[in-house]
Amino acid sequence: MKALILVGGFGTRLRPLTLSVPKPLVEFANKPMILHQIEALKAVGVTEVILAINYQPEVMLNFLKEFETKLGIKITCSQETEPLGTAGPLALARDKLVDDSGEPFFVLNSDVISEYPFKEMIEFHKSHGGEASLMVTKVDEPSKYGVVVMEESTGQVERFVEKPKLFVGNKINAGIYLLDPCVLERIQLRPTSIEKEVFPKIAAEKKLFAMVLPGFWMDIGQPRDYITGLRLYLDSLKKISSPKLASGPLIVGNVIVDETAKIGEGCLIGPDVAIGPGCVIESGVRLSRCTVMRGVRVKKHACISSSIIGWHSTVGQWARVENMTILGEDVHVCDEIYSNGGVVLPHKEIKSSILKPEIVM
Repeated sequence: MKALILVGGFGTRLRPLTLSVPKPLVEFANKPMILHQIEALKAVGVTEVILAINYQPEVMLNFLKEFETKLGIKITCSQETEPLGTAGPLALARDKLVDDSGEPFFVLNSDVISEYPFKEMIEFHKSHGGEASLMVTKVDEPSKYGVVVMEESTGQVERFVEKPKLFVGNKINAGIYLLDPCVLERIQLRPTSIEKEVFPKIAAEKKLFAMVLPGFWMDIGQPRDYITGLRLYLDSLKKISSPKLASGPLIVGNVIVDETAKIGEGCLIGPDVAIGPGCVIESGVRLSRCTVMRGVRVKKHACISSSIIGWHSTVGQWARVENMTILGEDVHVCDEIYSNGGVVLPHKEIKSSILKPEIVM
């Protein structure tokens, strides 16, 4: 089986982190986002992953080369010269996706984090006999999304309603598809949308089916959702009593700590925290709802909440960093500084407090 991951463009919503690496390589819970997906695909027998990309393919491929051998899976790129939307990339990668097997292939949105129930999806796809399956997830506020209206018992999709004003349902497209090769014949090589142009036609022929995603789901393409996604992900690890979760007198709630990180005495870490490789958390530090990436140093008695601290940054003594502060790579926050939602670009020293959310160049 094969899979296509829609990597797409510049990852602007996750800047300043994506100024240093392409978005799929930004760590989420101490692992590059895209690896969560590739490992789950490998586990259900996918042998080749194609990345549909229009930006920095060399960086991506160089990075993923080591995982090709480690995971034993083929990873290639299909590069767009112009943005092709969500369906155009499938037409571009047609020759890579189609082989003699006639097997269906997966298509994934690279920002989506979930428990990836691919095995169940394969079984569902075989059982309904249609051309295409998509995952849907239930949300509290369907008016912000495109809603999938479906027949409950069979999962047959009737129609799509974009950002409905009136309630038509609470299931939205989760960005995970399983498609028969014949779907490619419906897609032209031009900028085109799978949700708006391709799926409605398949649904009209009653050949599109939706499966409700078990477990959690989040599109982590922007900071607030990234932080929420981390909470949901760690929560799912807790449910299966995963050994990845840290424990001990300094830990509250769900936390993952890389084995090479060092944590001082008298800290309070958690809930919903990820601490990356080589980090140094000095004594008396308080961390909650945050990600601290590789090589970060947090000095004594600093307090960080609801924030992302980029690679090799430092947070000074008694500093307070909160409210969706995002520090890019190699940012240095001086002692006793307060950051309230500052978004700081890489290689910067912060000598005065950021009192309201703003971008610091």
